[in-house]
Amino acid sequence: MGGRLSQFLMSHPGYEVQLGSRFRTESPYWLPEAKVVQIQWDSTNAIEKICAGVHAVVHLAGMNAQDCAINPLGALDVNGVATARLLDASVRQGVKRFIYLSTAHVYGSHLSGVITEETCPVSLHPYATSHRAGEDVVRYAHQYGAIEGVVVRLSNAYGAPAHKDANCWMLLVNDLCQQALATQHMMLRTSGLQRRDFITLTDVCGAIKHLLELPVKKLGDGLFNIGGAWSPTILEMTQRVAERIHVAIGQYPGISHMTEQKTVSPEPLSYVVKKLISTGFKLSSHGNVDREIDALIQFCLREAM
Repeated sequence: MGGRLSQFLMSHPGYEVQLGSRFRTESPYWLPEAKVVQIQWDSTNAIEKICAGVHAVVHLAGMNAQDCAINPLGALDVNGVATARLLDASVRQGVKRFIYLSTAHVYGSHLSGVITEETCPVSLHPYATSHRAGEDVVRYAHQYGAIEGVVVRLSNAYGAPAHKDANCWMLLVNDLCQQALATQHMMLRTSGLQRRDFITLTDVCGAIKHLLELPVKKLGDGLFNIGGAWSPTILEMTQRVAERIHVAIGQYPGISHMTEQKTVSPEPLSYVVKKLISTGFKLSSHGNVDREIDALIQFCLREAM
């Protein structure tokens, strides 16, 4: 997400991007014009230094769901405490806007029904609770006027990464493409009857750019769902990936999934993004769904993943 977003912003006039990294200081080959700063999360002074002169911070660093389950304490430190440190440094350095990328999973592990920003978050998974900790410090700072704080609850994004080393292959659609091209088969660990809201990385980047530029009077409480307003079942999405792979290479990958013991109808899901849309943002047409999948397939073929 960070790679795609930085490329997207740099493709528009008026943006100068500074990338944060724990390990590297040289500009990456996939965005050589960007400046890279090394983040020392345990040093308040170091974090303040990299925030100096910055107009806006988009905070995307965090532990994934699997790592959070294994290490709940580490999850709270990375997703919660580190967010608070970066936010505090941003406030002290006069950063105007702080956007925190959270997750739709705060609402629950298996989403169904109508989900709006007013839906009560109930998930107790460490991935969700640690993100809620990060959310709360941002929303509190926004509420009392220390900074223009924005919290984004992102649904299931997918798309080609900026580079081959990106840690994006646990995303469902990305994983399916990788499986299919490596083994000519896609295996689901469930029946595939669950519905998920899917959104292209192109739309995610557009939404974050929109929130960076949105007048403060339109931010409201600063909390926004970001999703694609489209909730197929996992099996339907898998079949769509198979169709796009057939277009790309002329053959259909096989699909395996668990079978339910009795007939089960997929529960309806509406991940509502009206709040974001009401500020003037527009989602791409559904035709962009296939374009994003096609670009992901071509990336996998090119990198022989």
